[in-house]
Amino acid sequence: MRKIKILLIIVLGAIASCKEKPVVTPPVPCENPKRADFEKLQIFPADNLLNIDISASVVDPNSAAIIAGIGSVALHPDFGSGLWNGAPIGIPFSVVCGNQTKVPITFRGNSYDGNYGNESDPGPYPVPLTAAIEANGVGDSHVLTVDLENNKLYEMYNSSQSGSGWEASCGAIFDLKTNTYRTEGWTSADAAGLPILPCLVRYDELLSGKIDHCIRFSLSKPKVYKGYTYPALHKVNGTGTLGTSLPMGAKLRLKASFDVSTFPANVQVILKAMKTYGIILADIGSDMFITGAPDSRWNDTELQSLKKVKATDFEVVKMGTIK
Repeated sequence: MRKIKILLIIVLGAIASCKEKPVVTPPVPCENPKRADFEKLQIFPADNLLNIDISASVVDPNSAAIIAGIGSVALHPDFGSGLWNGAPIGIPFSVVCGNQTKVPITFRGNSYDGNYGNESDPGPYPVPLTAAIEANGVGDSHVLTVDLENNKLYEMYNSSQSGSGWEASCGAIFDLKTNTYRTEGWTSADAAGLPILPCLVRYDELLSGKIDHCIRFSLSKPKVYKGYTYPALHKVNGTGTLGTSLPMGAKLRLKASFDVSTFPANVQVILKAMKTYGIILADIGSDMFITGAPDSRWNDTELQSLKKVKATDFEVVKMGTIK
C-alpha cells in the first residue's frame, strides 16, 4: 500500500509539473533606457482603433470623391536621417524610467499658437529638462516622453524648456495599457486629439519586419472637413466640404492591388502597413506628409522612393459617425 501511495505522489507531481506555467512578462530594463525599449511595450491593446487590421474593411461610399479632392499628390516621408535646417528630420521622442523626476508644466500661448491648457492634462510630467524638441524648437515643437515602467505616454505641443520645468500650448497623457479615451472634444499635442508616438514610423519597429499600427499623416485645410471620427476626438478649422474631404481620424488604405515588390525592403514594410492598418489623418499640414521618428539608420534615398506612391493609390475606409 505504501508503494502505491508513493507511486501516486510521483504521478501527481509529474502531472502538476506539466501544467502550463503563467506567462511572466519581464519588466523593461530601465537602468539605461533606450528608444528601442519602446517596441517591447504593448502599445495600446490589440483591439485599439490605431492597431486594428483594416485590410478587409468596407470602402467609404464617398471614397472616389474624397480622393479626387486630394488629387494626385505624392506621399512625402517627413522623417529620415541627418539634418534639415540644422535639426533632425521627424518627431523625436525620449524614454525614461518610472523614477524619472516629474517637473512642472505651464500651459501658455505665444506668438506661434494659443493656450489650450483648458483641454490639457495637468502636470507634473516626467519629462527630462534635456528632452529632445522637434525641429530644435522651431514650429510645432513637439516633445514626446514615454515612462517605460508605467507604460504611460506624455506629449506636449509648442513646447519650450523653462526654469525647472516646461512650457507648452497643450499637453496630453495616455495610458498605453488601456483603450480609455481622453475627454471628447479636447485637442492633444496633435490637432485631432490623438497620440502622436504610437502612429509614427520608427526604425526599431522595422527591424521586426512589420509595422502593426496605422501611420500619421496630414492634409492642408481645403482638403479637411471641420469634424472628427473616432479614434480622433477633436475637430480643426478645415475648409473642405462633407463628402469630398476628410475629417480628423479618417483612414486611407493603400489599395491591395498596389505592387510593392519593386520598393526597397524597409519601404515595403511601410507600404504593407498602409495596406493593413492604413494611414490616419491627424493634423493640418502639407498634403500627404507621413510622419516618423528621426534615426541615423534611415536610408534617405530609400525613403524618397515613397514619393512614387500617390494619393490616388489609396481608398478611404468607411468612416463611423462624423461629429
